Amino acid sequence: NKYVLSMFPYPSGNLHIGHARVYSISDTFARFNRLAGYNVLHPMGWDAFGLPAENAAIERGVNPNDWTFQNIDNMKKTLLNLGFQFDWDHEIFTCKPDYYKWTQWLFLQLYKSGMAYQNESYVNWDPVDKTVLANEQVDAEGKSWRSGALVEKIKMKQWYFKITEYADELLKDTDSLVNWPEKVKSMQKIWIGKSKGAQLTFQVEDSECKIDVFTTRPDTIFGVSFLALAPDSKFISEIIPDSHRSEFDEYLKKTMQMSSIERSSSKTGIFIGRYAINPLNQEKVPIFASNYVLSDYGTGAVMGVPAHDTRDFEFASNENLVIKSVIENNEDGCFTGKGKLINSGDYNGMYSDQASELIIKTTEENGIGSGKTIYSIRDWLISRQRYWGAPIPMIHCDSCGTVPVPDSELPVELPAGVKISGKGNPLEDSSWTTVNCPQCGKVAKRETDTMDTFVDSSWYFLRYPDANNDNEIFSKSVINKNVPVDIYTGGIEHAILHLLYSRFITKFLYKQGYLSVNEPFDLLKTQGMVHGKTFRRKSSERCVPSSEVDDRGNIAYLRDTDEELEISWEKMSKSKYNGIDPDDAVKEFGTDALRLFLLFVAPVDKVIDWEISAIYGQKRWLNRIHRTVVEYKTFLNHNSIISDTNFDADSVLELGNFINTTVDSVYRDIHDRHQFNTAISHLMVLLTTLKSSSEKLSGSEVFDYGINTFLKMLYPLAPHLSAELLELLSDNFDVNNLTWPVKNEYAEIEKKYINYVVQIGSKRLSIDVPVEITQNQEKITEIVNEKFSRRLEDKEVTKVIFNPQKKIISFVIKK
Repeated sequence: NKYVLSMFPYPSGNLHIGHARVYSISDTFARFNRLAGYNVLHPMGWDAFGLPAENAAIERGVNPNDWTFQNIDNMKKTLLNLGFQFDWDHEIFTCKPDYYKWTQWLFLQLYKSGMAYQNESYVNWDPVDKTVLANEQVDAEGKSWRSGALVEKIKMKQWYFKITEYADELLKDTDSLVNWPEKVKSMQKIWIGKSKGAQLTFQVEDSECKIDVFTTRPDTIFGVSFLALAPDSKFISEIIPDSHRSEFDEYLKKTMQMSSIERSSSKTGIFIGRYAINPLNQEKVPIFASNYVLSDYGTGAVMGVPAHDTRDFEFASNENLVIKSVIENNEDGCFTGKGKLINSGDYNGMYSDQASELIIKTTEENGIGSGKTIYSIRDWLISRQRYWGAPIPMIHCDSCGTVPVPDSELPVELPAGVKISGKGNPLEDSSWTTVNCPQCGKVAKRETDTMDTFVDSSWYFLRYPDANNDNEIFSKSVINKNVPVDIYTGGIEHAILHLLYSRFITKFLYKQGYLSVNEPFDLLKTQGMVHGKTFRRKSSERCVPSSEVDDRGNIAYLRDTDEELEISWEKMSKSKYNGIDPDDAVKEFGTDALRLFLLFVAPVDKVIDWEISAIYGQKRWLNRIHRTVVEYKTFLNHNSIISDTNFDADSVLELGNFINTTVDSVYRDIHDRHQFNTAISHLMVLLTTLKSSSEKLSGSEVFDYGINTFLKMLYPLAPHLSAELLELLSDNFDVNNLTWPVKNEYAEIEKKYINYVVQIGSKRLSIDVPVEITQNQEKITEIVNEKFSRRLEDKEVTKVIFNPQKKIISFVIKK
């Protein structure tokens, strides 16, 4: 079996050319592997829940379900028009009850295993879409990835998946993903963010309360001049005196409206009127609430060492706090490196690593600290206060508390006829919420949060192989014949969210005994974007549609005014008027020409520019293929194929061996290197070679072998023309029986010449020299002098370097 998959689309209305690229890649892999003899699964489905459908319901007064399926119909027509060979019998829709029944079942398995829980905390609130966002859905400017609104912080009860339980496993196993791009693996490692250090306990002065702080630098403990707590830390309310509470409440309110970026950049704080005792030197240090400390990282408390931490240095400088160096250095200001300890009592003279080990040991022996490892990754917030999502299958009962919906009552279906206004959670006002408690039978209330759509996509690849199974999420015998996904293609923008969540769910199901593998995807290919030509007015930077532009290649003018426009290549979007409709492209160029352009213009992972001239180039090449084969068919209509022995032996051997070399090269390009552009280049050379050989070898077995082999190798890349021409050449052709070419055997041709590299000064050239003189410097020099006499005249050669092993001869020229 071979499982080939591309990331499924969100049904937003229309496919764009970026979709055409990713599906061209996966379709080529699928067709190639079918030719290679594999039983290939290449399914397609729809990531159909999400905010855009609900927003459409608000803005246009349409039903989210109707809007979603209208879009699916449109997009499916485009996929069919593009000729992709998907297994439509395995099609899934994440918004259908027969799918989200199993999303809810998965939630319950996590809940029963202690991996799903509800907790009250500050969350990212999108004030426009009225919903909670995961940390990953907030951009670097603190704005929502969907609406673009500035995200606020509010306190709310939320449902979480305990992905942090798998942090170490996720991190370690990243190195086992040998067929993933290094960039993606690096992004995941950074997101998981493993930090080793110590957790140290500071006693609050005149109090029984203690504050635990995590630090990666226990060697700097003697340089602590303050403690900083996250403003939203529950601990502050326990220790702050009434005299400071009003000022603190105002600071807390202000901080919670700031984005994470603002909090980390401004470094403000407020003294809360209490002091803590350093556990190693017993010094008293003030306690601050500070915006640059986050409650969900470490313990939510920081020991401030301003001489050796840049953030602490900035904060201490703003607050006029003591800055004491405890690592020997010659720098002014903050020194963050390691070195010999000073001003550190018994640890003076030790180097940082040795001191850290001893300090951790001392604190453990005295019960005031311990070695600790923490991670940057947070538990996965899955709650969404929206209608169009999978309902969370939990019930809140006054007598029994929060209880799960029994498996037998799944799916918990979304109610029909709910009024969606765009304000808050529409499920809150629905009679659907009233239900009997499954434990005591009393009237209770359904959970009204729905699940983040990333939950739907975290396991969809596990549903495809057994998509029509009504009795279980999947049959173990079916799924374990197909996983892991052999080839997975999609955008690098999903490097953290979707891929990390999919790894987590796979590992969970593996530990539960449902899967035989603990990683979801073997080979990951991240395709580059398709950029469109963009025209902007210099005066206003407003983008201009191409229909209003006089485009002259490297220069463009606004038609009405002759104003010169700026030209750039940018990510396609409606607002930039630079998008391309795949249906229009197919109508103008044809499916195979569009496909070849997307595969040939650059390696899979590189950005490509939508160049019309390059597409026409592919169309001309396809026309050349068509002419060549039609001419050959015309020849066959009047002639028979005869034995190669009737033709020049050297010509037969040379063409036969070149065909076989090309078969090997194209196979390696697709199977091993996953580079379609070089595979197409090899086919271009083969076609040229066949054309040049046709006069000598038309009617020969080797020429017929060459034409048919060429068309078979072309099939994964340009399947429609290939199949049409193969059918033209064979009366009983069946594309379902097509296989990768089997090489004919041809004797090796004895080489008469060897290629030598010739270096003349800075110029690199080459020559072919007879085999019998490849070790003879004198004769090769004579050939070089004769062939490159003009390059050598008037030049003084100071030295000739001859390397027969590497086939290089260099002429050093006097400057």
